Amino acid sequence: KMTIEEADFIVDIGPKAGKFGGEVVFSGTYKELLKSKSETALYMNGKKQISQLKNREQKEWLELKNVNINNIQDLSVKFPLQNLVAITGVSGSGKSSLILQTLLPFAQEELNRAKKVKKLGGVQIEGLEKLDKVIYLDQSPIGRTPRSNPATYTGAMDEIRNLFAATKEAKMRGYKAGRFSFNVKGGRCEKCSGDGEIKIEMHFLPDVMVVCDTCGGKRYNDATLEIKYKGKNISEILNMSVLEASEFFTAVPKIKQKLDTLVKVGL
Repeated sequence: KMTIEEADFIVDIGPKAGKFGGEVVFSGTYKELLKSKSETALYMNGKKQISQLKNREQKEWLELKNVNINNIQDLSVKFPLQNLVAITGVSGSGKSSLILQTLLPFAQEELNRAKKVKKLGGVQIEGLEKLDKVIYLDQSPIGRTPRSNPATYTGAMDEIRNLFAATKEAKMRGYKAGRFSFNVKGGRCEKCSGDGEIKIEMHFLPDVMVVCDTCGGKRYNDATLEIKYKGKNISEILNMSVLEASEFFTAVPKIKQKLDTLVKVGL
């Protein structure tokens, strides 16, 4: 908000996201913006507001008692359940010791049947019975390669490739599911190796990525792109938003269910 207020000139693009965007709905100064009817202006001038969650009575807690590990001495702490909880502190203050070395292994042993952990100085945990499992997400990449995308993350890509391989035209040409992968030779564009982009080394400057001049960023060769499913080729489907793809695959539960999960969490 402060950045918009201090800007010399504002270009507001919308009106919404994805296929509903791409238009300049306003351009001008901040004072002129406040008089416009764009969605951004309505929030900036206070006519629209982001609703705040009302405080609710907290009834269930997860409690750690007698934590003594590394630089944590005789600590007891309570976490409200059914909430988003942040653990903060300066470097070395004990965040990882408390959560990753204490709470996590105890919870995994109790809820996930993980191997037993050495009890840490009489630590006690109350409230785990109110949970059914613990899921640990670290900072490792969600995909195995830089080529990964939402379709490969969710496993929907395998089903999509199977759909294309099952089309009449693909069967006539002898194309298997692997033909529709941009990670292997056969169906991908070999000029860019299925990346859709080509790296230009600038020596003493950062490398520059440019759209492949052979496939035009589509990742696949022309023969592969000739295969259509419901009027769309594999590249056109991969360029859809998650919401568009979810609607497109309404009749394919295996794919739609995976995509709907992303839609529900706002991705």
